[in-house]
Amino acid sequence: MWNSSNEHRRPKVLYLADRNVLVDDPKDKDFAPFEEARWKIQGDVNMSRDIYFSTYQAIAKDERRPGLYKQYSPGFFDLIVVDECHRGSARDESNWREILEYFNPAYQVGMTATPLRKDNRDTYKYFGNPVYTYSLKQGIEDGFLAPYKVYRIVTDVDAAGWRPAKGEKDQLGRIIPDMEYLTPDFEKVISMQARTTAIAKHITDFLKKNDRMAKTIIFCVDMEHAEQMRMALNNENSDIVRKYPDYVVRIVSEEGSVGRAHLSRFQDVESETPVIVTTSQLLTTGIDIPTCKNVVLVKVIGSMTDFKQIIGRGTRVRDDHNKFFFNILDYTGSATRLFADPQFDGEPALLTEEQINALGERISTPKTISTPPFRDEPPEAGKPEVLGDDDEGESKKLYVDGGIVKIASEVVYELDAQGKRMRVVKYTDYTREKVLSMFTKAADLRSKWTDPEERRVIIAALEERGVTLDKLMEVTRLYDADRFDLLCHIAFSSPIRTRRERVEMLRKGRKDFFDQYAPLAREILSEILDKYIEYGSEQFKIPDILKVSPIDKHGNVAEIAAVFGGTEKLRTAINTMQSLLYEEKW
Repeated sequence: MWNSSNEHRRPKVLYLADRNVLVDDPKDKDFAPFEEARWKIQGDVNMSRDIYFSTYQAIAKDERRPGLYKQYSPGFFDLIVVDECHRGSARDESNWREILEYFNPAYQVGMTATPLRKDNRDTYKYFGNPVYTYSLKQGIEDGFLAPYKVYRIVTDVDAAGWRPAKGEKDQLGRIIPDMEYLTPDFEKVISMQARTTAIAKHITDFLKKNDRMAKTIIFCVDMEHAEQMRMALNNENSDIVRKYPDYVVRIVSEEGSVGRAHLSRFQDVESETPVIVTTSQLLTTGIDIPTCKNVVLVKVIGSMTDFKQIIGRGTRVRDDHNKFFFNILDYTGSATRLFADPQFDGEPALLTEEQINALGERISTPKTISTPPFRDEPPEAGKPEVLGDDDEGESKKLYVDGGIVKIASEVVYELDAQGKRMRVVKYTDYTREKVLSMFTKAADLRSKWTDPEERRVIIAALEERGVTLDKLMEVTRLYDADRFDLLCHIAFSSPIRTRRERVEMLRKGRKDFFDQYAPLAREILSEILDKYIEYGSEQFKIPDILKVSPIDKHGNVAEIAAVFGGTEKLRTAINTMQSLLYEEKW
């Protein structure tokens, strides 16, 4: 029975969390089919519903209230679900613990995405051993959760530390203590606008090279840092911001209703914007963002619990939005360090590290450098350690506006088969492994590639495994090569051919194919091949290719199709031409 007294009635359920968004999201989405049976407790008591939702704060006692939860009898609820229970709900010193103990007759289920750690021991002590576990690694292997690639990016001030000149002052005229400042100090003890600008430039270039409309969360040190990063990204993306004013937004607690509106649109899979969101703590836990493709760390993450929660923002899979994996851009070394923790149960598909300059541009091929040092002990004597504002409202964070910060390194790593050691891996080597896992020889790849539909399937499958052909061209600098030849060259050591070479061989070797068409049809096919030489095989798409110059001078889509005797014959001609382009004898 749902209740200890064996009464024949509908069960009463209480869903608890510590943030409104963690309550509203499941109430309005997952539990929507229950319609009027739902009730959110917000200051008034209702005894006639079946499923109740509340934050701890809304029903807990404080200096003004005795505790709204006491308006319900201890046996009123049959089941209590505590979401994100690791966030302090079961701590002995917490008022929230009183609520759970008051409703002791009810079955109580705690849900968390984090395993037993020192910082959540009280939670496990209260709820007991897990009755069901499902690891991140298992979820990825089963296809329910998205795998990820990790990019480790290091600025020069993070790699070597930063030390002020003798007597150097900050923006507010305060002497900067003469000592070396390291990654954990940036934006906590000392704020460096040049570092923020360099990172914003690098993030922008990453999006431009991959997907500029890919939803991205940037975790900053505090709300002020989140605003500085928003402004820097806004400047770097001024072209697209003119079209989408909310392309970059900040979502933090002090934004109030404006922030909640931004968050709602950011979560909406059908909403294009906002694309980039800067935050500090608000989006670390429990927020469902199904189409998030990039998770960016610009703050040091010291807790495995926090780290796994942050990683969880990108693990949703959305086939209908081509979201099969996500990227982690790590500017503080947190991911690299925490992946090495034996208790971490998820393995990155790829980790990279690269060098960049003050403009955020890559300046060297990937290579390994040492992880920047971390200081876990308290700041040394003489270093400012109080963050935020003092009693007079004066900021104690130091602000450095001058100087130039460069990206010193960007490297790619991946874990070995046992998930124990990290090794540096070139993107080409990684690509070779993935292609060989799909095809044992070039002929097998060719037999599929000649068919346009099969080719799209192969490209999608490679992208699911973390290989994008545009990225491959960028790494190899073989921009003129056909994508098929590029893959075969990397995986099977086949000779590389440019797209122009393939077209010339086709025109000379298969004149019989072109001769079967009237002069105007041959001209159109030749113009399509010219577009392929310039841009690649995506130019074979119908009807898109018929709408570009100079092909569109022959008329609209219907008129061009009529030249070939109809749409199907036009499609057959282009598909046959593609197949001949990849004939083995070439």
